[in-house]
Amino acid sequence: MIYNNGLEVIFNGIFAAIVAQVLKLIGYIIVHKKIDFKILTTTGGMPSSHSAGVIGMSATVGIIDGYTSVAFAIAFGFSLVVMYDAAGVRRAAGKIAAVLNRIKEDIYYHKPELIGEKLKELLGHTPFEVFVGALLGFALAYVNHYLILG
Repeated sequence: MIYNNGLEVIFNGIFAAIVAQVLKLIGYIIVHKKIDFKILTTTGGMPSSHSAGVIGMSATVGIIDGYTSVAFAIAFGFSLVVMYDAAGVRRAAGKIAAVLNRIKEDIYYHKPELIGEKLKELLGHTPFEVFVGALLGFALAYVNHYLILG
């Protein structure tokens, strides 16, 4: 073996998150017919890069140490927390931000210059976006381990 298992875990997680962000950019370009590189650094959207990253790492731990190992149990537990947060807490925070933005617009209807900066509304993910991100992370972990690094 010419590579370090820990580095493979880190690489696969980061790689899956980057691929998910690039897919978001491609989707944005297709829908809006313009390029906005800010998409590469924003949260929310399809697919979930958080899910892709943590499942990419977890799957790699499972491939290397086995799916019944303590290391995999810890990695997968961490992944579940991150994915729950992405689809639950951060999504709820985004909905609250949308309501607050509308309230600010209503209050300052006659003086829009006083509204200030809008709160970011796209913070979390739908359960489907989380699921697709997880599938992406899992698939990339297997491809990287068996086809590229293997």
